[in-house]
Amino acid sequence: MAAAGSAVGLGNIWKFPYIAGENGGGAFLIVYLLCVLLFGMPLLMTEFLIGKKSGRSAYGAFRELGGDNRWQWLSWLSMLTAFLIMGFYFVVTGWCFNYLYEALLNTFHGMSVADLTAHFKQISANKPRMIAFGILPIILTASVLIFDVNKGIERLSKILMPLLLIMMFLMAGRVLMLDGSNVGMQFFFEMDFSKITPSVIMEAMGQCFFSLSIGMGALITYGAYMPNGQNVTATSIQVIVLDTLVAILAGIIIFPAVFAFGFDPAEGPELVFVVLPAIFEKMSFTWLSAVLFFGLLCIAAITSTISLMEVAVAFVCEASHGKLDRKRSVLIVASLTVILTIGCVFVPPMFDFNDNLTSCIMMPLGALGMALFVGWYLPRNGKEGVLSADKGIKHWAKKAYIQVLRWLVPAAILIIFLNSLGII
Repeated sequence: MAAAGSAVGLGNIWKFPYIAGENGGGAFLIVYLLCVLLFGMPLLMTEFLIGKKSGRSAYGAFRELGGDNRWQWLSWLSMLTAFLIMGFYFVVTGWCFNYLYEALLNTFHGMSVADLTAHFKQISANKPRMIAFGILPIILTASVLIFDVNKGIERLSKILMPLLLIMMFLMAGRVLMLDGSNVGMQFFFEMDFSKITPSVIMEAMGQCFFSLSIGMGALITYGAYMPNGQNVTATSIQVIVLDTLVAILAGIIIFPAVFAFGFDPAEGPELVFVVLPAIFEKMSFTWLSAVLFFGLLCIAAITSTISLMEVAVAFVCEASHGKLDRKRSVLIVASLTVILTIGCVFVPPMFDFNDNLTSCIMMPLGALGMALFVGWYLPRNGKEGVLSADKGIKHWAKKAYIQVLRWLVPAAILIIFLNSLGII
């Protein structure tokens, strides 16, 4: 549940629907599912296995397994990626908490789509307000991480993840009762292969990385906390199924409602914050629908911020060689995150820069490094492979896994990397 909470976040509920809407609905969905199967699964397993085999966070894992510091750059890259993501991610999480607050106050009642668009721009431009709502989830996240894994991350995840799924199923059931919702379902699930273009494939690959939290060290850290008897393959499958289920549920919630009320599915990043409050106004149980949706959006965001901050906290704990305990490490990381978040609020180009740098360059580069480390370096240098950490994997599956890491994954990541830089 904790690992699924790391993967499930704003990428599934906020980003996935509008990216799918901009890229043909069902065409994007089929390519995304293929990307998850071909690239997401082996990379997710790789991070879990690196963590479980080494028993370390991203800071010490590569030195422990490699026997020297030649791959230590991956540790620093993972930590820096997670830290930079937190800067803009807490800003967006602040938007979610602000909209939950306004939903509780029934602020959206009577607003048109134009009013909601202007309201979103006004709210996002209110820097003191955004700082306050951005710092709130930082405090909540740090409060969870001060406790150890069993009392903090796992306990919270066991409550929040089932609650998230229950709330989403309720929302999906309500939306499917709307007149005209079948058009939205057709848009989302119709497999029109003529709409599959190179840009759709690139968007699907990038979304796969962002949604599954690959390349930022979060899953290495969670892998280090796995008990010896835990089956990594089974855990990876469970995380991917839950992550994909939430993304599909988000599409089922949004697209039928969008078509039922005549909105544009390619609305873009404002889809959640502008179109949905207008939709809720036309639904039964207006107030409850808005509160439920933005409540689950906050839940999804917090389960991801926990894993992001845990990467940096574990890094500080290990890098200090015992001089800093967990509580002090959390306070240091949280304080630095507050400063970074304030910077992203006051300097909008910093928000966009962090987003593009981490999503387009740092995450693919980190995933590429991990694939090369496990697929080529360890076997070629007489090191014991990470697959020994998973006793349940079959011999044929080991061979297939290594070949995928050696050839398919690096080729796909290289294509994403070159495309993001505008070279292809």
